[in-house]
Amino acid sequence: MDWHLLAGAAYILLVLFVCFRILYDTHSSSKTLAYLLVTILVPGVGIIIYFAVGANYRKNKLYSKKIINDNKLLAEIREKIIHESEKTWDTGESEVKRHKKLARMLLNDNSPLTGDNEVNLLLNGEEKFPEVIQALKDAKHHIHIEYYIFENDAIGNIVKDVLIQKAAEGVQVRFIYDDFGSRSIRHNLVKELIAGGVEAYPFYKILFIALSNRTNYRNHRKIIVIDGCTAFIGGINVSDRYINNQGKKQLFWRDTHVRINGPGVYYLQYLFICDWNFAADQKLPIQSEYFCSAKSKHGKAIVQIAASGPDSDTPTIMFSLLQTIGMAQEELLITSPYFIPGESILNALSVAALSGVKIKLLVPNKSDSAFINAAARSYYGDILDTGAEIYLYKKGFVHAKTIVSDSKLAIVGSANMDHRSFELNFEVNSMIYDDKIALQLREAFYNDIKDAVKINPKTWAKRTLFKQLPEKLIRLLSPLL
Repeated sequence: MDWHLLAGAAYILLVLFVCFRILYDTHSSSKTLAYLLVTILVPGVGIIIYFAVGANYRKNKLYSKKIINDNKLLAEIREKIIHESEKTWDTGESEVKRHKKLARMLLNDNSPLTGDNEVNLLLNGEEKFPEVIQALKDAKHHIHIEYYIFENDAIGNIVKDVLIQKAAEGVQVRFIYDDFGSRSIRHNLVKELIAGGVEAYPFYKILFIALSNRTNYRNHRKIIVIDGCTAFIGGINVSDRYINNQGKKQLFWRDTHVRINGPGVYYLQYLFICDWNFAADQKLPIQSEYFCSAKSKHGKAIVQIAASGPDSDTPTIMFSLLQTIGMAQEELLITSPYFIPGESILNALSVAALSGVKIKLLVPNKSDSAFINAAARSYYGDILDTGAEIYLYKKGFVHAKTIVSDSKLAIVGSANMDHRSFELNFEVNSMIYDDKIALQLREAFYNDIKDAVKINPKTWAKRTLFKQLPEKLIRLLSPLL
């Protein structure tokens, strides 16, 4: 018997099986093509890559945010959400009225439109962490904290010590960490937290990080909820790299976060409870003590939360960005560290730019990944051809994920403008319908482009084929990145 021939035939059958599974299981044509190319052109390794990072396990319902089983109660809650949101529309300022379609779309995802919020913009870790530390120290009833990256460094240990101290004071402290992004704390800092009275659980525990498909479905959210009334959300993880220490020679890290006080915290608390009940395998109830009093007035900002992940029926965050782009009338200022938009976002940006909307895009001059950098650059020509402007940040690494639309709407969150954030990761963005915050974020954007170089469209178009070819080839694999 010719074992080589038999092995070859078996491999061909395996490849055919995997190809049929890709065709059946993958809805996006670009993703389908990418996985087929990898499977066929990279023998053996391509199949491993597909099952490690590409196979669609969402059908198995590994995670569900439907934590309310009582249909009557769910109907009552939804009716109240709609009623309160309608009141906010009726009494809201022009910022929310002009974005009513966006607000309505998010309301259909059960995200309430909330008024009477105080929102503070926090630029970089040096502004965020002092606020976070003080807010944690002021906690009276509970602290809920959830992070993609939490490191065992100086700021990580400061936060750890405060959490342990608050637990000793009788405050309920619950901590969720992503088992991939925070893998460095699994065997040290987490044990200290648990020994100190903090309840700590990994989100979607990984047994074999190098091989597990679970590295694909990451909890990329950065959420802190304190006493149901105060929340922090944005792009800044708990790590020293986000704090720009003038006394040390380190890469300058540009990022953005927001602090929310008021009913805008409601949906963030709901998301945390959903994630907690999944990660801890508990049934933490939705009780009034976890939510700020509806009668409390903290400010005037109107806030809504957009969240999505493998548990979502629709890619809510991508849809919210498409709606934002489509509703812009004058100006869109976009900051994204990983800009691999896909055809839907690319077409929306092109239509907006060709319709007269001034679009400015701020991206890193160099990404922390050569492949991602090349994939992103493959899209720049398409954007530039529409008249939009692209700025390459050179002061350091820009990690902020923000949008300012017409100086009326500000978006700050964890979601990058790429396939991974739209489809694979658990993400969350804050939608702030407030001209004060929007103008502050607009000012920050224009300050940032002072440290960036503007791409010349004519020069970019004249780049040699030698430079363009690798980018175009990697673009074929962009759904995998």
